Amino acid sequence: MWVLFDLDGTLTQSEEGIWKTIRHTADKMGFPEPDEAVLRQCIGPPLTWSFQTLMGMSKEQADQALVIYRERYNTVGCFENRVYPGIRAVLKRLRKSGAHLGIVTGKPEKPTSRILDHFGITPFLETVVCATDGHAEKDALIRKALPADPGEVWMVGDRRFDMEGAVLAGVHGLGAAWGYGSEEELLAAGAEKIARTPREIADMLCPDTPWERGAFLSVEGMDGSGKGTQIARLQDTLDRFGFEVILCREPGGTPIGEKIRGILLDRENKGMTDETEALLYAASRAQLVREVIRPAVAEGKVILCDRFVDSSVAYQGGGRMLGVDRVLRINEPAVDGTMPDLTVWLDIDHHKAMARRCAASEPDRMEMENDGFHTRTEQAYRELIAREPGRFLTVNADQDRDAVAAEAARGVLGRLMEAER
Repeated sequence: MWVLFDLDGTLTQSEEGIWKTIRHTADKMGFPEPDEAVLRQCIGPPLTWSFQTLMGMSKEQADQALVIYRERYNTVGCFENRVYPGIRAVLKRLRKSGAHLGIVTGKPEKPTSRILDHFGITPFLETVVCATDGHAEKDALIRKALPADPGEVWMVGDRRFDMEGAVLAGVHGLGAAWGYGSEEELLAAGAEKIARTPREIADMLCPDTPWERGAFLSVEGMDGSGKGTQIARLQDTLDRFGFEVILCREPGGTPIGEKIRGILLDRENKGMTDETEALLYAASRAQLVREVIRPAVAEGKVILCDRFVDSSVAYQGGGRMLGVDRVLRINEPAVDGTMPDLTVWLDIDHHKAMARRCAASEPDRMEMENDGFHTRTEQAYRELIAREPGRFLTVNADQDRDAVAAEAARGVLGRLMEAER
């Protein structure tokens, strides 16, 4: 089976870069700025058609506008883009089923290659066919993408041009209803099936093939290391690259876990024993593993967890002096072998981290502990990293937020994309 995908509106949510560049082009050409209704119609058909039909340009003006458009889009606009969440899991599952995957797009080759390479989509593909010399007839591009006697072929796209091309090329059409067209448009143009989410593509085309495993990521750091900010930034990056991200936290992440969290962080519970504290963290963790982490990873999703068992080992094993190995034993039945594939460690001296934390808001029960507690906690973290250097990605958190986010994103994306090969 061959599965051919359109790009804009099917694999990527590309309006940000396209719309900004069309507005830039209209301004340079002295035309009124198009409204959103017009801009939406510009995604899918050839640009010269859009410039003439939707914006009222002559053939000569449209040709000039295309040059202006490409100057900005090829250097800036093509990266103002997002892969739809879940697309990567779909491509992995289709590939696992034995399907041959390709791209058929009306975009020129240069920006198409840049987008596919930047977002790490190229390794999934066996063929990429783009418009050449202004010719972007979808049926011709589909025929060009296929070998002789390809067998069953599906063209997946979000606009009527994709479905009309499939009909003319004699292949099946599957409409992507999350894109820039509508179900009515797709069905009228000949779509045989409609997928309302990316995941439905795989459910329709390879129902007997299970999802490939996703990934379990955790983020660790001393209180005040900027963990909350960096998790939000990392979540956005992973989403932009087409990973389907499930965000959770410890303690908590489930209704039962959130109740345990309230007990653990309540400033009134000063009489809690160290052993009780460690066991409560483990109890919350046991629920999270079974209710959230394992099911999501099995479905090809990416879990991004704010703290996991390393926090217990560091804070209770080191800070509370229960012992690293003792806390690991307490947590054995809780995690039951479910450990992060990668743990991001935000590396910053605990004195600097706590100064940041106290400047931001009132500290909770754990954060109110003395300096000796936090010193032992940091030392325990460093012992864990020395034990499992391959699992930890150490990121310098003593720099500005953008630099921290960029360093974390490079490391995490590199590891996840390496696992896809």
